[in-house]
Amino acid sequence: MPAGPLDILHARKGRVIVAALCLASSLAWGQAAAPASPVAARLTEIRESERFLPDKALVSLLAIEKEARAADRKTAASFLEMLSWAYRVSGDNQKAMVLADELLAMGHRLQDNVLIAQGLLTKAYCVFINNELAASHKLAWEAERIANLTDDMQLRVLATITSGESYAEEGNFPAALNKIQTAVRMARAEGKPAMLATTLDVLANLYAQMKEFDKGFEALDEAVAITQTLNSPGRMSVLKSTEYALAIQTNQPQRGLRALLEGLEYEKKIGADSMMATSYVNLADSYLKQHDYPRALAYSNEALAVALRLKDDATEATARINIGQAMLGMGKLAEGKRHFEAGLAWYEKSGDKPELQEVLIEYGDVLERAGDMAGAVKAYHRERAISNELFEKRRQKATLELQEKYEAEKKQRQIELLSRENQLKTTEIDNRRLQQRVWWLLAIVMALTASIVGILYRKVRHANAQLKVKNLELKQQSSRDPLTALYNRRHFQEFMRTHNQVEKRGAGTSGEEIVGALFLLDVDHFKHVNDTYGHAAGDAVLRMIADNLREILRETDMIVRWGGEEFLAFLPAIPRSGVDEIARRLLTGISSTVIEYQNIKISVDVSIGFAPFPLVPGTTALSWERAVNLVDMALYLAKAHGRNRAYGVRGFSNFEQTSMEAIEQDLERAWRAGFVDLSIVLGGPWAEQSTPRAVNDQRR
Repeated sequence: MPAGPLDILHARKGRVIVAALCLASSLAWGQAAAPASPVAARLTEIRESERFLPDKALVSLLAIEKEARAADRKTAASFLEMLSWAYRVSGDNQKAMVLADELLAMGHRLQDNVLIAQGLLTKAYCVFINNELAASHKLAWEAERIANLTDDMQLRVLATITSGESYAEEGNFPAALNKIQTAVRMARAEGKPAMLATTLDVLANLYAQMKEFDKGFEALDEAVAITQTLNSPGRMSVLKSTEYALAIQTNQPQRGLRALLEGLEYEKKIGADSMMATSYVNLADSYLKQHDYPRALAYSNEALAVALRLKDDATEATARINIGQAMLGMGKLAEGKRHFEAGLAWYEKSGDKPELQEVLIEYGDVLERAGDMAGAVKAYHRERAISNELFEKRRQKATLELQEKYEAEKKQRQIELLSRENQLKTTEIDNRRLQQRVWWLLAIVMALTASIVGILYRKVRHANAQLKVKNLELKQQSSRDPLTALYNRRHFQEFMRTHNQVEKRGAGTSGEEIVGALFLLDVDHFKHVNDTYGHAAGDAVLRMIADNLREILRETDMIVRWGGEEFLAFLPAIPRSGVDEIARRLLTGISSTVIEYQNIKISVDVSIGFAPFPLVPGTTALSWERAVNLVDMALYLAKAHGRNRAYGVRGFSNFEQTSMEAIEQDLERAWRAGFVDLSIVLGGPWAEQSTPRAVNDQRR
């Protein structure tokens, strides 16, 4: 959803911050009629000269607040809308929300549909900033309905665009495209170039989301041609941001770079520091992708300087992370890590766990490329902890929603039962009166009462049976992952608390041990799937992997959605010599499966950590929790050494010379020292030829 009139949004994605002019309101298209009062004239001046300078606009608006509030309803409403925008883009969304509510209350008090629609849109933008998408969409659609009851065409265009953006955020692109194309037609009919150019820019961005890039460039070209007649550097800068986004998605990095540089020149003309900071960050990101680290460092330092001047903590954090990446790329490991950690600290403090998770994934990747495997593993461990936390919160939320639904149904059944009991009591009272008045109808009344009681008794029995079924369903759903239908982590933990694993000999080939086995799988580059194709595609990949696991493993094996893109398999009985072969089958089976999502073929690889179970260093077997932790460390070795492979802990050697704590502190070092026996199974084209290799093979 566009975040309101004249907004400049900062949306981080892979260190990219995209500046977007999200729409002028019905009072801010730059082509309104002549103002009727000095206050209205001042508002128009602020709107035109400071639309890209929100901090300056906020100061100017506060200077005329008293006069603007005392002006006519149209001027006062325009002031409230603009002041809410200024607070919102300056980072004080709480004050922006108060002003949006005030504008909405004014509209209801005056019974003015134009003001009501403006208030609903303004509040929708504030709610959107709070990441409450469903609530913001509901407000946007109600605003569109009310705006269409008015004759204000500019307001109707704005509301239609906001409605379309809301549909796009829900993934309903056909409905979104219909709305935005309708807004373009309305803007053409209105004959106002600024309105049409802004609407075409929104259409270009929507086509980019739909991956119809040719149509996106076509809409953008028309918007640029119109804007060139308006002499508006700010609007041209916004269009250059759109061109940059389209160029990056169509693998035209040089065109994207030119667009950024041209946009920066427009921003310098109007002194739009916040937009310049955005361009500096995007330029740094562009050069990072080209591995031009000196230029990336130069632009990152420019972004940092502007962010410090503006006291923009978010941009400062992003700039520091880009500085860290550039320095790491230049081989300055300690200094690069210091800057990256400084930026990372802001994301940790912000409390935005999904965003922090993405930053940690990126940190692990850049450390891995810089050769700091130990640092990369630590970053991945931090990311994994957050991933598990977010997964558990989503699972708990789904369980609570299900339980609330069940409790509501249960209460409804109780209400219905009480109602029937009250009806029965009323009937009994009436029967007593009838008995007193008409004694000869007693037999009929008693028979009728008996029939009613019988019916109620049967219904109560039926309700109890349904209650039992619902309880069983609730128990089943609480142990299963809703996306993949695999067991969830909690069910596995409850199972392992009562499981007693004992090694058996001779149950397979003569004298061969039959053991349990633990396999922990993590999807390689899963974030790339979500970022490129969307989270629905990511869900399809997870379901494909779950299906593969069911096909490759046996019905007696326990398969678990461990968290996020992680899966765990526990095989209770398998010949010890067959553990590596299972790892090979998992690698080749998953990587060879291709799914088709929206006419796009997607395949993924996995990295695996595995071990027989129980694991016995010395004389005492490890608990299942420590065994899973060791398998998790083996998984990270697989990722750190190239991915699409499996590392397995076969056993321990010379254990009297070390300790389990030392091994858990650094598994790779223990392996290199000869205390741990690892086997390695390769995926990809080497899968058939590769054989498990112990530590001695690896040190040659």
